[in-house]
Amino acid sequence: MSNTSSASVVLEGVSVKYEDRTVLGPIDLEIRSDERWIVLGPNGSGKTSLVKILSLYRYPTTGSVQILGERWGQTDVRELRKRIGLASSSLRDQFRADITGLEIVVTARHAALETWWHNYSEADLDAARSCLAQVGAESLATRNFETMSSGEQQRVQLARTLMGDPGLLILDEPTAGLDLSGREQLVTSLSSLASMPSTPATVLVTHHTDEIPPSFTHGLLLRDGRPLSTGPLEDILTAEALSECFGLKLRLEHREGRWLSWAAT
Repeated sequence: MSNTSSASVVLEGVSVKYEDRTVLGPIDLEIRSDERWIVLGPNGSGKTSLVKILSLYRYPTTGSVQILGERWGQTDVRELRKRIGLASSSLRDQFRADITGLEIVVTARHAALETWWHNYSEADLDAARSCLAQVGAESLATRNFETMSSGEQQRVQLARTLMGDPGLLILDEPTAGLDLSGREQLVTSLSSLASMPSTPATVLVTHHTDEIPPSFTHGLLLRDGRPLSTGPLEDILTAEALSECFGLKLRLEHREGRWLSWAAT
């Protein structure tokens, strides 16, 4: 690997095992601060385990994990998690129905789920409003979470990942459950966010190539817990590699910044 001092993520020999079954790895991975990564693979490929490792919720069975210059096992993960912006369906399901969009975003300041656990300043609230504005969700600040569409809920979650000047963003299947309009709006927001130099290292997990936003730079293909290909998207995302990853003969086309794939006939 290259000099890891400027890397946001460094995994070395990382694996995850449940009883005698290896569900991820061994895997080596380095993600630099200016890179935007896609993790692509079918169900059961190890994506969820990788997300748990990167978000510091699952200690690896083997190997070492370094996030934002801190080595897991030698640092306070409760503090380190505050520097990681995480959006996932499991997190979304934990929000109270009548919590507002602004409250969801501002609670990320302390990696919390409720406002009553900490005190928030007017500066914190202004920062949360700014995060909502970055993803075009200003109008959702005063809306209750239960009244939002799935796409609106996902945009609020995306805004939440930006709160508190994070050093790493992890987006776990952010377009899951969205209709065509909601998906395309979110992909556009993600592409815009990825193109900003101020955006930190980003990891987006998905099953579908057409959900890869333009401006993303690197990719990891997983199958049965094993990394098949790792590197710049234009190098590793080929019809042959994608077919091996999903166990199906696929065609792949890169058109207008998007990756389209379908079964070969």
